[in-house]
Amino acid sequence: MPFSTAASSTVALEHQHIQLFPTSPTNPRTFSDVRDSEEAAQSIALRMITNACTVDGIRIGIHYSKEDDSDCFRLVASHISTCLPLSPYLFIIATTSVSPTIAGSDACVSDALVICGSDEDDMQRAVLLASSKFPGRVDAVNSKGTLIAQAASIRQIGSSTYHEAALWDILFNSVHTHNPHSPPPGSRSIDQILSDARAKLERMTPQQAYDALHDPIYPVPVFLVDIRPAAERDREGEIHGSLIVERNVLEWRFDPRCEVRLTIADRYDSKIILFCREGCTSSLAAASLHELGLLNATDIVGGYDAWIAAGLPCQ
Repeated sequence: MPFSTAASSTVALEHQHIQLFPTSPTNPRTFSDVRDSEEAAQSIALRMITNACTVDGIRIGIHYSKEDDSDCFRLVASHISTCLPLSPYLFIIATTSVSPTIAGSDACVSDALVICGSDEDDMQRAVLLASSKFPGRVDAVNSKGTLIAQAASIRQIGSSTYHEAALWDILFNSVHTHNPHSPPPGSRSIDQILSDARAKLERMTPQQAYDALHDPIYPVPVFLVDIRPAAERDREGEIHGSLIVERNVLEWRFDPRCEVRLTIADRYDSKIILFCREGCTSSLAAASLHELGLLNATDIVGGYDAWIAAGLPCQ
């Protein structure tokens, strides 16, 4: 993932380590520090742009203020829009509570949270994520007819260290979207999964499986295991001498460490030969047994259909 920053601190988001500029709300800059709110808004906008992180080509950043003035925050959003007319961005401007309650009242303080961005969909995702990150604490959401900013009232937004990480997570996940029609990075097709599974196996032809099963001097115990569902066995028949262990319980029946294992599953070197109808499910199942340490597990190429085609005995 492309990423750049002028940052100094680190926050982990979704197993990604992102360098962030310090945004601790302990000494945030306020609008009262500058006499002219227009000048203050422009200054904050420029600082946010300068210190922004870049995720997937989109600038993201957070600014905290002790003053709850959503109109001034919108002015900041307007300046950012003016400075970045062609660049994608998503920023959050948030107030931090000075007191958990309003003086003389049991009501909690509702802090302003303004989300501004170049893309309305990004902002909508951010608003929805904010609602999920702060359940039961979002009092209102108001766009006021502008496409560059969304405002929300959230109770005590700066009251814990969790909030900063949560806000960065909102930004990151709002801009880091995945095309639902493209495979996610690291995923594999079923053909790849099957190929990888078979790379672990010494697969056997039906004749080799038959010979191993009937070899009195085979060096380890040999088991021919039918993992097909009952409906297939009833419809197509069975192989004499095979064990019936359906796929959904296979690992539990053959793991020597499992309390519900078969009595014969007491060693790790047994030759376990699986078969399904065509030899695909059995390959995946055999690879799963390898994960349990049963490294002699394998399957029949072509499955039960190939066994019948080879003219080997069945019942």
